[in-house]
Amino acid sequence: MPKNPFTRGHSRALTKRHKIAVAGVATLGAAAVAFSAVPGNAETTTSEAASYSAPVKYTSEELKGLQADVKEQLAAKALQNKAAEAKAKAQAEAKAKAAAAAKKKAAAAAAAKKAAQARKAKEAASRAAHRAKIKAAAPKKSYANNLDGWIKESLAIMRAKGIPGSYNGLYRNIMRESSGNPNAINNWDINAINGIPSKGLLQVIPPTFQAYHVAGTSWNIYDPVANITAAANYAAHRYGSMDNVNSAY
Repeated sequence: MPKNPFTRGHSRALTKRHKIAVAGVATLGAAAVAFSAVPGNAETTTSEAASYSAPVKYTSEELKGLQADVKEQLAAKALQNKAAEAKAKAQAEAKAKAAAAAKKKAAAAAAAKKAAQARKAKEAASRAAHRAKIKAAAPKKSYANNLDGWIKESLAIMRAKGIPGSYNGLYRNIMRESSGNPNAINNWDINAINGIPSKGLLQVIPPTFQAYHVAGTSWNIYDPVANITAAANYAAHRYGSMDNVNSAY
């Protein structure tokens, strides 16, 4: 007599054919499952009906075993789902935490940069104020209100602006052009005929004075220091230095 594959002591694993023969389980508490099985040692027949044995019913213990297996599978699936959800949640939390850390780091870097810029600006302003204070505290050198003083003051400005020239070069040309008279004006040469007479110590025409005026000096063409410095600036551009001028220029 063929052995029943569902008796005690036999493995609960179903063969492919056993699974095909199972009609179904309505619920975990189903009382029985109908199926047909072909014993492993059964003889082959020519009739399809003869190739299957009579339906076999589960015992109560076998049903309990099946129910336990289903419960275990469902529990395992639930654990898998729960683990997947926990993993996804952990990944999302880690991503959010990393984003927040990056944002915090960027904000800190921006604040540090802004603080550094503010500190540099403050230091620069402090240095500028210190220099201004020293400059204001330094006594301004006074010059005599005569030809000697005018030339010396002009030379000091020329040195500060990088304009070449010497005392002798300036004095020599001043004496030739105006004899040292700051209000001298030429009313007879070609410039006068053209309506732009030469004026001042170094006899500069107004357009030249305006073009070569040196910042920090008066815009009055008759001002001695302004006249000398503008003329020296013009001579430096055209002749290299007032020292190189020995005649009308």
